[in-house]
Amino acid sequence: MIDVTLVGAAGRMGGRVRRSLRDDATYRLTLVENDPAGVARLAAEGWATTPPDAAYRGAELVVFAVPDRIVGDVAADVVPRLDPGALVVCLDPAGAHADKIPRRDDVGCFVTHPTHPPLFDLLAEPTIEARRDYWGGGLARQSLVHALVWGPESDYARGVALAERVFRPVLRSFRVSLADMALLEPAMSETITLTCIQLIRDALDEVVARGVDPLAARDFLLGHVQISCALLFGELDWELSDGAKQAVRDAMEDLIQPGWREAFAPDAVRLSVGRITGEQG
Repeated sequence: MIDVTLVGAAGRMGGRVRRSLRDDATYRLTLVENDPAGVARLAAEGWATTPPDAAYRGAELVVFAVPDRIVGDVAADVVPRLDPGALVVCLDPAGAHADKIPRRDDVGCFVTHPTHPPLFDLLAEPTIEARRDYWGGGLARQSLVHALVWGPESDYARGVALAERVFRPVLRSFRVSLADMALLEPAMSETITLTCIQLIRDALDEVVARGVDPLAARDFLLGHVQISCALLFGELDWELSDGAKQAVRDAMEDLIQPGWREAFAPDAVRLSVGRITGEQG
């Protein structure tokens, strides 16, 4: 069996790793958790934790399931203790992109991150339970992106094998660079997309505040979100009306800063990642 040590085992992402590998015949899971409340939660679920020194000794794969803001401190403590040949597996690109993972030539570094179930693939899931698995909790298929930050090619294969087991069922797997991963998150998925969706939610609150029935407004909004996505992402052989196209052109000038694409510039991405990992105020 392959020895996997999970750091931050009591957290949300740690829970996904635990559930996926609990009865796995390939991987033997060892849990590390420093928070006493987290240790108590794990014990209540029938999980035992292991002291760090014993947990890292002999570990072949070490998964960091810790918040971005502390990943640097955790990595600085963990990486020097690992045996040669170990592979650090990060579940988010921010720490590696911000150079928070100490580099050892005899210890590899691999990053993986789930896409969460893509919208139109989610709608095609065969059961209502899977169609409501928005996060990707083991029912709906989701894709994965992976990057080998450093290490031999065999480390990439080891990382992908573990990631596809943890985040199954997997729709597709993609190999990208670490810089690509930072463009996908935080730049595209959070800085741009989440901000725009927050604006959409704020628009719902605004029309309700102006007297529109809340349920009518919600149904109207979410129906239009769905059809707009279908049209703009090529899921329908149809076109926006001329009036809708004109409204978009006008709103782009009034609502969107003309330099918004600078959010993808390398310096902007590094600044964003730095804030996420605690470098900036």
